[in-house]
Amino acid sequence: MELIRGLHNIHPRHQGCAATIGNFDGVHIGHQQVIEAVRRKAQQSSRPACVISFEPLPVEFFAPAERAPTRLTNLREKYRALAQHNVQQLLVLPFDRRLANTSASDFIQKVLISGLQVKHLLVGDDFRFGHNREGNFDMLKLASETHGFTLQQSETHCYKDERISSTRIRKLLQGGDLDTAATLLGRHYALQGLVEYGAQLGRTIGFPTANITLQSTKLPLKGVFAVNVTIDEPIYKTVTTPVASLPGIANLGSKPTVDGTRVTLEVHLLDYSADLYGKRLRVEFLHRIRDEKKFDSFDDLKLAIANDETSARQWFAHNQHM
Repeated sequence: MELIRGLHNIHPRHQGCAATIGNFDGVHIGHQQVIEAVRRKAQQSSRPACVISFEPLPVEFFAPAERAPTRLTNLREKYRALAQHNVQQLLVLPFDRRLANTSASDFIQKVLISGLQVKHLLVGDDFRFGHNREGNFDMLKLASETHGFTLQQSETHCYKDERISSTRIRKLLQGGDLDTAATLLGRHYALQGLVEYGAQLGRTIGFPTANITLQSTKLPLKGVFAVNVTIDEPIYKTVTTPVASLPGIANLGSKPTVDGTRVTLEVHLLDYSADLYGKRLRVEFLHRIRDEKKFDSFDDLKLAIANDETSARQWFAHNQHM
């Protein structure tokens, strides 16, 4: 899948596509059904399938950092998920003051008509766009009739009689319901980042950890988890196959026992000891073991981690299919 960063990078090969527009945070199973509909339409007419999205997300631009919702996927994870669903191109529009002030009619003209020259567009019935969210489905319908592209309205997708949404998945993760969250995502929730040098306290108590740099410290879950870890490879322009997943234990939080203040992700791999510094790891959260807790001593912390390892090994022993 090709990543197109901004309108100025659109070339003739990108034009004449079937497209959809949205945040696609999480690329959950509701999103996936929208993407599949666009992909089928594109395939029928031998056109590229295109997803139009934004970076940062509009709500992140308008809301203070402490009020903006937590992300389910950063751009890298979004790219990965879209590529796995056979999208040919991802157009990422930088959401800045200029785009926020663009009128709905100018957005249609610059992005859809002059830019991508869309031949088919699929959006939700509640899709709003342009300055002050003035653009709506009726405006797109008029534009489709004027400029000769077809327009389709996506359906609302539900699971157990409730709408599938990124907000619903965030609440499930916050509540520790990783199984239902995985069902709605169509995969396990994951974080990824580079392994950096830490304080190496884990080595002193017999549990060496990989300290992973996080792009954001505002996350929808905290605690200790059984995880699967893969050593990632570059994914832009081509999607490569990572190595086999490795079982482990992850602590996601601020490490209160050592008076930590910054949210970090530390992973202890079971039965694996190779040097991982500088590698990019992708951590899938499979099972919640416990809350993060402040212990009175390193001995108490060491005992808790040993118990966490026992719990994780027992869980993996009964869930080998994961």
